[in-house]
Amino acid sequence: MSQAASERVDALITLTERLTDLISQECRAFEARRPQDAAKTIEETSQLANAYRHESGRIRANKALIEGAPLERRLTLIRATEAFDAVLARHGRALEAAKIVTEGIVRAIADEVVAQRNTGAGYGPAASSVAAPATAITLNKSA
Repeated sequence: MSQAASERVDALITLTERLTDLISQECRAFEARRPQDAAKTIEETSQLANAYRHESGRIRANKALIEGAPLERRLTLIRATEAFDAVLARHGRALEAAKIVTEGIVRAIADEVVAQRNTGAGYGPAASSVAAPATAITLNKSA
């Protein structure tokens, strides 16, 4: 058994479990409709996701990097990866739901802006109300 392979597997287990935990927290925040809570860990999640992508790519390219680790630790890594994959799927669903809600809110705001911009085209039997064209709106963090 290789000490380097064991250390690599242990490090990858730790990384995967931490990343799974962070993404689970983000899922709970999105599901509770509190995306601002998810923003608190986005930097750490991004850094760990990049490290995970890099390390898992190295292992995919060269399985010998972990083959010397004890079978029990490799099985733990497999279970941690399966849990990570499940959380990623949940995260994807939560993000899609948040996206749909956000788009609906923006559309409702835009429709309201257009409705308030209706202008009369005159008086009399031939008069009509013409809606102003929709315009883009921008929201910042203070909105």
